[in-house]
Amino acid sequence: MTQTAIAKVDLKNVKPYGDTMNDGMMELAFTLPVPHGEEASEAAKILARKMGLDEPNVVYSKDMDSGFTFFVVYGKCQHTVDYTTIKVTKVEVDIMDRLECAQYIKDNIKRDVVIVGASTGTDAHTVGIDAIMNMKGFHGHFGLERYEGIEAINMGSQVPNEVLIEKAKEVGADAILVSQTVTQKDVHVQNLTNMVELLEAEGMRDKVILVCGGPRISHELAQELGYDAGFGAHTYAEHVASFVLTELVNRGRA
Repeated sequence: MTQTAIAKVDLKNVKPYGDTMNDGMMELAFTLPVPHGEEASEAAKILARKMGLDEPNVVYSKDMDSGFTFFVVYGKCQHTVDYTTIKVTKVEVDIMDRLECAQYIKDNIKRDVVIVGASTGTDAHTVGIDAIMNMKGFHGHFGLERYEGIEAINMGSQVPNEVLIEKAKEVGADAILVSQTVTQKDVHVQNLTNMVELLEAEGMRDKVILVCGGPRISHELAQELGYDAGFGAHTYAEHVASFVLTELVNRGRA
């Protein structure tokens, strides 16, 4: 898209963009519990129309066995969004890189910062907590283990909330990181809520900076559940470190 085209966008009436501005073209992918065939494709198009898409077209369908069919559907959306009215609750902090974090610790905290983290509850996936904690990090972003002035303790996956809290008490943690990757049926909400309740029962909630992260985590949800910050997709160790270090200084715990 050219800069001229971008300049002509009506931010009060934003529509999906496919081939031309405001054509409303969208692509949907979904599965229906019906056998593969012409009737299944028609069902997919009817559903797309009910969702407000004009001229729905099934461009791909696949038999998933046992009476299920996967679809890719194109259609034209008629709805618009007033982009100018959108307000998102997000972590407000100046992001420092790894070296800047180390210097910030030397200048403002003058001691090692202890951070413990884990994938808690039944979550067996470590991809999220490893991306933030492990030395190699993820996608070119080094993890907290490589940060000078930070003692990062990664306890892995399927860690009971009680065990993570005990470890935090043992090492005198400044911050606790809770990763939630598997989130079917909102089990992550239940587990994250349980963590806050346990910390409150231990009289520790105000003594640690509590952070959660995962693909379905937002800062708004995290705050609703009683956390200090929440980090979703496309956030890395420097985002977490910048928040924790800045929050420590703001709380006078340097």
